[in-house]
Amino acid sequence: MTNVERYLVPRSIGEAAEGLRDGNVTILAGGTDLMPQSKSGKTEFRADLMNIRHVEELRGIKRTARGFQVGALTTITELRDSPEIKAELPALWEASDHFASDQIRNAATIGGNLVNASPAGDTLVPLLVFDARVVLVSKPNGVLQSRSLPVAEFLVGPGKTSRRPNELLTGVEMDAPLSGFISRFFKFGTRPALDISTISIGLGGVSEGKGLRNARVAVGAVASTAIRAPHVEEALEGKVLDKATIAAAAMAAARDIRPISDLRASDWYRRELVHNMLERMLSDVGHG
Repeated sequence: MTNVERYLVPRSIGEAAEGLRDGNVTILAGGTDLMPQSKSGKTEFRADLMNIRHVEELRGIKRTARGFQVGALTTITELRDSPEIKAELPALWEASDHFASDQIRNAATIGGNLVNASPAGDTLVPLLVFDARVVLVSKPNGVLQSRSLPVAEFLVGPGKTSRRPNELLTGVEMDAPLSGFISRFFKFGTRPALDISTISIGLGGVSEGKGLRNARVAVGAVASTAIRAPHVEEALEGKVLDKATIAAAAMAAARDIRPISDLRASDWYRRELVHNMLERMLSDVGHG
Protein backbone atom coordinates (compact mmCIF):
# COMPACT_ATOMS: atom_id res chain seq x y z
CA MET A 1 0.00 0.00 0.00
CA THR A 2 3.04 2.28 -0.26
CA ASN A 3 1.61 3.90 -3.41
CA VAL A 4 -1.47 5.25 -1.62
CA GLU A 5 -1.49 9.02 -1.15
CA ARG A 6 -5.13 9.57 -0.18
CA TYR A 7 -7.69 7.43 1.65
CA LEU A 8 -11.28 8.24 0.72
CA VAL A 9 -14.37 7.14 2.67
CA PRO A 10 -17.51 8.34 0.82
CA ARG A 11 -20.92 8.12 2.46
CA SER A 12 -23.04 8.33 -0.68
CA ILE A 13 -22.97 7.24 -4.32
CA GLY A 14 -22.58 10.88 -5.32
CA GLU A 15 -19.52 11.32 -3.09
CA ALA A 16 -18.00 8.09 -4.43
CA ALA A 17 -18.56 9.15 -8.04
CA GLU A 18 -16.99 12.53 -7.28
CA GLY A 19 -13.92 10.83 -5.85
CA LEU A 20 -13.59 8.70 -8.98
CA ARG A 21 -13.62 11.59 -11.43
CA ASP A 22 -9.90 11.48 -12.24
CA GLY A 23 -9.96 7.67 -12.44
CA ASN A 24 -6.72 7.03 -10.52
CA VAL A 25 -8.49 5.22 -7.69
CA THR A 26 -8.46 1.71 -6.22
CA ILE A 27 -11.88 0.73 -4.87
CA LEU A 28 -12.11 -1.40 -1.72
CA ALA A 29 -15.30 -3.25 -0.83
CA GLY A 30 -15.10 -6.70 0.78
CA GLY A 31 -11.39 -7.01 -0.02
CA THR A 32 -11.45 -10.81 -0.37
CA ASP A 33 -9.89 -10.59 -3.83
CA LEU A 34 -8.14 -7.21 -3.68
CA MET A 35 -6.06 -7.80 -0.56
CA PRO A 36 -4.58 -11.19 -1.59
CA GLN A 37 -3.89 -9.81 -5.08
CA SER A 38 -2.09 -6.77 -3.65
CA LYS A 39 0.05 -8.94 -1.37
CA SER A 40 1.01 -11.24 -4.25
CA GLY A 41 1.93 -8.29 -6.45
CA LYS A 42 -0.80 -9.02 -8.99
CA THR A 43 -2.53 -5.72 -8.22
CA GLU A 44 -0.93 -2.40 -7.28
CA PHE A 45 -2.80 0.24 -5.34
CA ARG A 46 -3.32 3.54 -7.13
CA ALA A 47 -2.72 6.99 -5.66
CA ASP A 48 -6.20 7.10 -4.10
CA LEU A 49 -7.71 4.22 -2.11
CA MET A 50 -11.49 4.47 -1.77
CA ASN A 51 -13.30 2.43 0.87
CA ILE A 52 -16.96 2.24 -0.21
CA ARG A 53 -18.17 0.09 2.70
CA HIS A 54 -20.01 3.04 4.30
CA VAL A 55 -22.17 3.79 1.24
CA GLU A 56 -25.44 2.32 2.51
CA GLU A 57 -27.15 2.94 -0.86
CA LEU A 58 -25.03 0.10 -2.25
CA ARG A 59 -26.47 -2.50 0.13
CA GLY A 60 -29.47 -4.76 0.00
CA ILE A 61 -31.81 -6.78 -2.18
CA LYS A 62 -34.85 -4.89 -3.44
CA ARG A 63 -37.93 -5.83 -5.43
CA THR A 64 -38.56 -3.55 -8.38
CA ALA A 65 -41.36 -3.24 -10.91
CA ARG A 66 -39.33 -5.45 -13.28
CA GLY A 67 -37.77 -7.87 -10.82
CA PHE A 68 -34.77 -7.53 -8.51
CA GLN A 69 -32.08 -4.99 -7.75
CA VAL A 70 -29.07 -6.19 -5.78
CA GLY A 71 -26.71 -3.56 -4.40
CA ALA A 72 -23.01 -3.94 -5.14
CA LEU A 73 -22.14 -4.26 -1.42
CA THR A 74 -24.62 -7.07 -0.86
CA THR A 75 -22.62 -9.94 0.59
CA ILE A 76 -22.74 -13.52 -0.58
CA THR A 77 -24.14 -14.47 2.84
CA GLU A 78 -26.99 -12.00 2.36
CA LEU A 79 -27.79 -13.58 -1.01
CA ARG A 80 -27.76 -17.04 0.54
CA ASP A 81 -29.96 -15.93 3.44
CA SER A 82 -32.58 -14.27 1.21
CA PRO A 83 -35.84 -16.25 0.97
CA GLU A 84 -36.74 -14.37 -2.24
CA ILE A 85 -33.45 -15.25 -3.94
CA LYS A 86 -33.87 -18.90 -2.94
CA ALA A 87 -37.46 -19.04 -4.17
CA GLU A 88 -37.22 -17.03 -7.40
CA LEU A 89 -33.54 -17.14 -8.44
CA PRO A 90 -32.49 -20.59 -7.19
CA ALA A 91 -29.38 -20.87 -9.39
CA LEU A 92 -28.01 -17.69 -7.81
CA TRP A 93 -28.89 -19.01 -4.35
CA GLU A 94 -27.13 -22.33 -5.08
CA ALA A 95 -24.01 -20.48 -6.27
CA SER A 96 -24.04 -18.42 -3.06
CA ASP A 97 -24.43 -21.57 -0.98
CA HIS A 98 -21.35 -23.11 -2.64
CA PHE A 99 -19.25 -19.95 -2.41
CA ALA A 100 -16.05 -20.34 -0.37
CA SER A 101 -16.23 -20.45 3.45
CA ASP A 102 -18.52 -18.68 5.92
CA GLN A 103 -15.81 -16.12 6.66
CA ILE A 104 -15.35 -15.27 2.97
CA ARG A 105 -19.10 -15.22 2.26
CA ASN A 106 -19.59 -12.73 5.10
CA ALA A 107 -17.15 -10.26 3.50
CA ALA A 108 -17.28 -10.98 -0.25
CA THR A 109 -19.74 -8.89 -2.25
CA ILE A 110 -21.58 -9.48 -5.49
CA GLY A 111 -20.09 -6.27 -6.85
CA GLY A 112 -16.59 -7.45 -6.05
CA ASN A 113 -17.23 -10.82 -7.70
CA LEU A 114 -18.32 -8.99 -10.85
CA VAL A 115 -15.47 -6.48 -10.96
CA ASN A 116 -12.86 -9.14 -10.20
CA ALA A 117 -14.10 -10.84 -13.39
CA SER A 118 -12.54 -14.22 -12.73
CA PRO A 119 -13.53 -16.78 -15.40
CA ALA A 120 -14.37 -19.01 -12.42
CA GLY A 121 -16.40 -16.40 -10.49
CA ASP A 122 -19.22 -18.32 -8.80
CA THR A 123 -22.02 -15.75 -9.09
CA LEU A 124 -21.23 -14.81 -12.70
CA VAL A 125 -22.68 -17.99 -14.20
CA PRO A 126 -26.17 -17.64 -12.65
CA LEU A 127 -26.16 -13.91 -13.40
CA LEU A 128 -25.69 -14.81 -17.08
CA VAL A 129 -28.52 -17.34 -16.84
CA PHE A 130 -30.83 -14.60 -15.51
CA ASP A 131 -29.74 -12.06 -18.18
CA ALA A 132 -28.54 -9.73 -15.42
CA ARG A 133 -27.47 -6.15 -16.08
CA VAL A 134 -24.85 -4.15 -14.19
CA VAL A 135 -25.47 -0.50 -13.29
CA LEU A 136 -22.52 1.90 -13.47
CA VAL A 137 -22.49 5.52 -12.33
CA SER A 138 -20.06 8.37 -12.96
CA LYS A 139 -19.84 12.14 -12.49
CA PRO A 140 -17.76 13.37 -15.43
CA ASN A 141 -19.13 16.93 -15.50
CA GLY A 142 -20.30 17.28 -11.93
CA VAL A 143 -23.65 15.67 -12.76
CA LEU A 144 -24.35 12.06 -11.77
CA GLN A 145 -24.84 9.81 -14.81
CA SER A 146 -25.65 6.12 -15.02
CA ARG A 147 -25.63 3.41 -17.63
CA SER A 148 -26.50 -0.27 -17.61
CA LEU A 149 -25.26 -3.12 -19.74
CA PRO A 150 -25.63 -6.90 -19.74
CA VAL A 151 -23.21 -8.88 -17.62
CA ALA A 152 -22.17 -10.68 -20.82
CA GLU A 153 -20.91 -7.35 -22.19
CA PHE A 154 -19.43 -6.22 -18.88
CA LEU A 155 -17.04 -9.19 -18.71
CA VAL A 156 -14.33 -8.82 -21.34
CA GLY A 157 -11.44 -11.00 -20.14
CA PRO A 158 -9.71 -12.49 -17.08
CA GLY A 159 -9.79 -9.72 -14.49
CA LYS A 160 -11.02 -7.24 -17.10
CA THR A 161 -14.38 -5.50 -17.46
CA SER A 162 -15.84 -2.67 -19.48
CA ARG A 163 -16.07 -0.47 -16.37
CA ARG A 164 -14.41 2.87 -17.03
CA PRO A 165 -11.87 4.16 -14.48
CA ASN A 166 -14.25 6.93 -13.37
CA GLU A 167 -17.24 4.61 -12.93
CA LEU A 168 -18.63 2.90 -9.84
CA LEU A 169 -20.57 -0.34 -10.11
CA THR A 170 -23.63 0.29 -7.94
CA GLY A 171 -25.49 -2.96 -8.41
CA VAL A 172 -27.00 -5.58 -10.64
CA GLU A 173 -30.56 -5.84 -11.96
CA MET A 174 -32.53 -8.89 -13.02
CA ASP A 175 -36.01 -9.23 -14.44
CA ALA A 176 -38.37 -11.49 -12.54
CA PRO A 177 -38.26 -14.95 -14.15
CA LEU A 178 -41.17 -15.95 -16.35
CA SER A 179 -43.84 -18.19 -14.89
CA GLY A 180 -42.58 -21.76 -14.86
CA PHE A 181 -38.92 -20.73 -15.15
CA ILE A 182 -36.59 -23.19 -13.43
CA SER A 183 -32.87 -22.85 -12.82
CA ARG A 184 -30.00 -24.97 -11.55
CA PHE A 185 -26.33 -24.41 -10.68
CA PHE A 186 -23.49 -26.92 -10.48
CA LYS A 187 -19.91 -26.36 -9.38
CA PHE A 188 -17.09 -28.86 -9.47
CA GLY A 189 -13.88 -28.51 -7.48
CA THR A 190 -11.68 -30.65 -5.27
CA ARG A 191 -13.66 -29.22 -2.35
CA PRO A 192 -16.68 -27.68 -4.11
CA ALA A 193 -17.43 -24.96 -1.55
CA LEU A 194 -13.89 -23.91 -0.66
CA ASP A 195 -12.04 -24.31 -3.95
CA ILE A 196 -12.02 -22.13 -7.03
CA SER A 197 -14.28 -23.79 -9.59
CA THR A 198 -12.74 -26.32 -11.94
CA ILE A 199 -15.92 -25.82 -13.95
CA SER A 200 -19.38 -24.47 -13.15
CA ILE A 201 -22.64 -24.68 -15.06
CA GLY A 202 -25.85 -22.71 -14.84
CA LEU A 203 -29.05 -23.89 -16.48
CA GLY A 204 -32.40 -22.17 -16.85
CA GLY A 205 -35.59 -22.19 -18.87
CA VAL A 206 -39.36 -22.29 -18.78
CA SER A 207 -40.51 -25.82 -18.08
CA GLU A 208 -43.04 -26.61 -20.79
CA GLY A 209 -44.34 -30.13 -21.23
CA LYS A 210 -41.24 -32.30 -21.08
CA GLY A 211 -38.89 -29.67 -22.46
CA LEU A 212 -37.52 -26.17 -21.99
CA ARG A 213 -38.53 -22.91 -23.62
CA ASN A 214 -36.27 -19.83 -23.49
CA ALA A 215 -33.40 -22.18 -22.60
CA ARG A 216 -30.33 -20.55 -21.08
CA VAL A 217 -27.02 -22.22 -20.31
CA ALA A 218 -23.90 -20.55 -18.92
CA VAL A 219 -20.52 -22.03 -18.08
CA GLY A 220 -17.62 -20.87 -15.93
CA ALA A 221 -13.88 -21.61 -15.90
CA VAL A 222 -13.88 -22.82 -19.51
CA ALA A 223 -13.08 -19.58 -21.40
CA SER A 224 -11.53 -16.18 -20.76
CA THR A 225 -14.76 -15.13 -19.04
CA ALA A 226 -17.86 -16.86 -17.77
CA ILE A 227 -19.93 -17.37 -20.94
CA ARG A 228 -23.33 -18.28 -22.29
CA ALA A 229 -23.44 -21.45 -24.40
CA PRO A 230 -25.55 -20.59 -27.48
CA HIS A 231 -25.03 -23.93 -29.26
CA VAL A 232 -26.26 -25.80 -26.19
CA GLU A 233 -29.24 -23.47 -25.90
CA GLU A 234 -30.12 -24.04 -29.55
CA ALA A 235 -29.94 -27.80 -29.05
CA LEU A 236 -32.38 -27.55 -26.14
CA GLU A 237 -34.84 -24.90 -27.26
CA GLY A 238 -38.39 -26.24 -27.41
CA LYS A 239 -37.31 -29.88 -27.55
CA VAL A 240 -38.40 -32.74 -25.33
CA LEU A 241 -35.64 -33.59 -22.86
CA ASP A 242 -35.22 -37.17 -24.01
CA LYS A 243 -31.92 -39.06 -24.29
CA ALA A 244 -31.27 -37.84 -27.82
CA THR A 245 -31.82 -34.16 -26.96
CA ILE A 246 -29.69 -34.38 -23.83
CA ALA A 247 -26.88 -36.13 -25.70
CA ALA A 248 -27.00 -33.55 -28.51
CA ALA A 249 -26.92 -30.65 -26.04
CA ALA A 250 -23.97 -32.12 -24.16
CA MET A 251 -22.10 -32.63 -27.43
CA ALA A 252 -22.88 -29.06 -28.50
CA ALA A 253 -21.05 -27.70 -25.44
CA ALA A 254 -17.75 -28.55 -27.13
CA ARG A 255 -18.48 -25.81 -29.68
CA ASP A 256 -19.03 -23.17 -26.99
CA ILE A 257 -16.25 -23.75 -24.48
CA ARG A 258 -12.53 -22.95 -24.81
CA PRO A 259 -10.90 -24.35 -21.67
CA ILE A 260 -7.22 -24.23 -20.82
CA SER A 261 -4.99 -26.58 -18.85
CA ASP A 262 -3.82 -25.25 -15.48
CA LEU A 263 -3.05 -26.44 -11.95
CA ARG A 264 -6.69 -27.36 -11.28
CA ALA A 265 -7.45 -29.39 -14.42
CA SER A 266 -6.48 -30.10 -18.00
CA ASP A 267 -8.34 -28.87 -21.07
CA TRP A 268 -9.50 -32.46 -21.74
CA TYR A 269 -10.74 -32.98 -18.18
CA ARG A 270 -12.73 -29.75 -18.20
CA ARG A 271 -14.39 -30.74 -21.48
CA GLU A 272 -15.31 -34.12 -20.03
CA LEU A 273 -16.67 -32.52 -16.88
CA VAL A 274 -18.86 -30.09 -18.79
CA HIS A 275 -20.19 -32.85 -21.05
CA ASN A 276 -20.96 -35.27 -18.21
CA MET A 277 -22.31 -32.76 -15.70
CA LEU A 278 -24.51 -31.09 -18.29
CA GLU A 279 -25.98 -34.49 -19.16
CA ARG A 280 -26.63 -35.13 -15.47
CA MET A 281 -28.27 -31.72 -14.90
CA LEU A 282 -30.50 -32.05 -17.95
CA SER A 283 -31.52 -35.57 -16.98
CA ASP A 284 -32.45 -34.30 -13.53
CA VAL A 285 -34.56 -31.49 -15.04
CA GLY A 286 -36.17 -33.92 -17.48
CA HIS A 287 -37.23 -36.22 -14.66
CA GLY A 288 -38.25 -33.38 -12.36
